[in-house]
Amino acid sequence: MSIDCSIAQTITVELAERSYPILIGQNLFSSAIFSRYIRGSQVCIVTNPTVAKYYLPRLKACLSSVPQVTEQHVVILPDGEQYKTLASFSEIIDSLVNYKHHRSTTLIALGGGVIGDLVGFAAACYQRGVNFIQIPTTLLSQVDASVGGKTAVNHPQGKNLIGAFHQPSLVLIDTLVLVSLPEREFKAGLAEVIKYGLTADAEFFSWLEQHIEKVLRRDHQMLSHLIARSCGIKADIVAEDECEKGRRAILNFGHTFGHAIESLTAYKRYLHGEAVAIGMLMACRLSCRLKYIDGVIVDRLTALLLCIGFELAPSFPGYSSENMLATMCLDKKNTSRQPTLILLKQLGQADIVKTVNAEQIISVLLQS
Repeated sequence: MSIDCSIAQTITVELAERSYPILIGQNLFSSAIFSRYIRGSQVCIVTNPTVAKYYLPRLKACLSSVPQVTEQHVVILPDGEQYKTLASFSEIIDSLVNYKHHRSTTLIALGGGVIGDLVGFAAACYQRGVNFIQIPTTLLSQVDASVGGKTAVNHPQGKNLIGAFHQPSLVLIDTLVLVSLPEREFKAGLAEVIKYGLTADAEFFSWLEQHIEKVLRRDHQMLSHLIARSCGIKADIVAEDECEKGRRAILNFGHTFGHAIESLTAYKRYLHGEAVAIGMLMACRLSCRLKYIDGVIVDRLTALLLCIGFELAPSFPGYSSENMLATMCLDKKNTSRQPTLILLKQLGQADIVKTVNAEQIISVLLQS
């Protein structure tokens, strides 16, 4: 397939012999690129109906020009976090078995974070681990979920409780796909971007405050910088702590609260980024209550979230601080029955805190 491929930036996730590139640019569905990262003759593309309508024909046509590829199979899964389950995982595995995919097969995740997590987990498990490529099609998956090799499915009692670490061989971020992204999903992705500024780069947070209007208009230059900086921060942290035994945990800032909100609403009321936005504000308020930061940072985050259009507090039937706390105690980061939280020590610096008691958490939940 002949196209004008424009790679604006390449960021490498440095993991010795398992290092891989994040390619950021436009029109990146290129047979020349894929031929370098597809290892065998078989390819299985996993996507959802929404993404398939826009991009599946282009990807299939591109792969037909990759010399080594002789078989292409497609699995189309329902769209939504509520389908990130063992049943969907089994559907991928069943397809691989039925079409007799061997150990040199390549799985391609064409979609957002749900598809990426499912495909990565299937790739980690099928024949004890096969090659896979991430093609993230939402802002959230481009800046966060597609990078770092965390793969998982949800359990009815908690998010991402079943999974594995399994790195892709390539992350292909084509910024042009964001043109077709619905407004709500685009905004939800900005929550993860804000997280990087809050926890790892104060200057980046200030940049977001200054340029948020252009970002919301999807200015290409703004988006390219935003994606590259987010991926660069995550790549550095993953290279330092691949399996989240230390510093990588800071990237869960706001997620313990956010995952509880998602779980309590059966993953139907909020998009992941929307729940994380509320969770980050809760974590920021708790950081302030514990006197790690002052209220100015809370006010700055609140203003930025309002500018984007995020809700600032959970609103759903049956919400209670008690239910939230009980669900938070099931979070996979916990080492005891008490939540392990990521809190801000200053703007641009976060830390793991295991000493917060239930009364302190509930006081913040009641404030929301």
